[in-house]
Amino acid sequence: MRHAKRGRKLNREAAHRKSMFATMAGQVIQHGRIKTTGPKAKEIRGVVDKLITLAKRDDLHARRQAAAFLKDKTVVRRLFEDVAPGLDDRNSGYTRILKLGPRLGDGAEAVYLELVNHSITE
Repeated sequence: MRHAKRGRKLNREAAHRKSMFATMAGQVIQHGRIKTTGPKAKEIRGVVDKLITLAKRDDLHARRQAAAFLKDKTVVRRLFEDVAPGLDDRNSGYTRILKLGPRLGDGAEAVYLELVNHSITE
C-alpha cells in the first residue's frame, strides 16, 4: 500500500530523479519557461517554488543551499538577482502550467511550465 508516499517516481531511480529535477528547475529559472510532460511539470513546480522562496530570504545560507541543489553559479545568480526580486509581492504560486495537448511522438501530455512573471518577448 502507498499510504503516506508522496511524489511520483517517473520510472527513474532516486539519484536520476534528483538530478533531473535539479537540471529542469535550473532551466526554468534560466529561461523562464520549459516544455515538458504533465507529471514532470507537476513535480518540478514544487521544487522551483521552494527555490524561489529560499531566494527571497537572500542571505548567505540560502545562497549556499540553492547552489548545493542547482550546481550552476550562473543559475543561482539569476535566481537571486532577477527572479526572486520580481516575485517579491507574491507569497506562493510562482509557476504556472499551460497544457499544450498530446505530444506527437508518444501521445504524452505536453505542457509549458513557466514562471508567472515570464513574458514571451524575453
